[in-house]
Amino acid sequence: MHDPATIGAPNHEPLHPLAGECWVITDQAAGNQRQALALAEKMGMPVRHLVLSPRAPWSWLSPRLTLGGRLALPAAQRMAFAPPWPSLAIGCGRSAALLTRLLRRLTEGYCHTAQILDPRIDLMHWDTVIAPKHDGLVGPTVLNPLGSLNPVDEAWLADGREASPALDYLPRPRVGVLLGGPRAGIRIDVEYAQRLVEHLLARRQREGGSLLVLASRRTPMGVAELLRNALRGVPGLLWTGPDDGSNPYPGVLGWADRLVVTPDSVNMLSEACAVGCDVHTFVAETLPPKLARFHGSLRQAGLLYDIDEDASARQVPLRETAFIAEALRKRILARQT
Repeated sequence: MHDPATIGAPNHEPLHPLAGECWVITDQAAGNQRQALALAEKMGMPVRHLVLSPRAPWSWLSPRLTLGGRLALPAAQRMAFAPPWPSLAIGCGRSAALLTRLLRRLTEGYCHTAQILDPRIDLMHWDTVIAPKHDGLVGPTVLNPLGSLNPVDEAWLADGREASPALDYLPRPRVGVLLGGPRAGIRIDVEYAQRLVEHLLARRQREGGSLLVLASRRTPMGVAELLRNALRGVPGLLWTGPDDGSNPYPGVLGWADRLVVTPDSVNMLSEACAVGCDVHTFVAETLPPKLARFHGSLRQAGLLYDIDEDASARQVPLRETAFIAEALRKRILARQT
């Protein structure tokens, strides 16, 4: 695969339409849905999104336990997971991996099964596995983007700007700040947030501008409260949840001159690097090995910088979803000929 940092758009060869329907299969996790739907949108097929939740014991052992087939699903969900079968199924997450694996057998190979993220069993149970490079998966069925798949491209950013026109009037540089939350091996707590704010305010004192700060579902309440107090009077915005109105995330990415992202989320970092502005992070302690490999790949590609570091060159957007969609399309067409 090409160096992901050079990927803008796929080759503009004539595209042969793919026959049939594309099923997107996910659980309730927003990150899983976002990746699978972003890829499906690029495939040029009618899309049906199924949010499915296998019952115990299948939920405990997904995707290993296939005994019983469709009985893994509650009765109401079995009605959706039924013929006519799709010609392409895109799953993301462990629960979805069970169902994409089942589809390959139920359709006797008619349905091309594409699974996003490491299913943690033999990859040959799927036609295509899409896993980021830092997962270390290799094989004839594997496609390796650098980061996570996402919908961020020029059209998506333009829509974001159109939805939040008031952000254009904020003083520049407009610095978007994306906050994740704690995960295994990473603390995103009040102490971390205090140190992050000190860096943000010190740079703003030198450069001026505004701070557009967005929390996520995983951001601790104490962190949001600290930021609300620390940034009072600073031009910009602070969004911590629905009580602050609709989420301006697309608008913030669309209008940002620079982005600062906490180091915990592969999805947030990937989407930030797809924008085309400078992206910075504040790492306060040693990262877990897999996440450290991801950060290292972004830095090596010139896509990610320390919070106080000056970018060395104009950012090249990391836009891999269309490239992965084209590679998947070619695999499907090759199998049909």
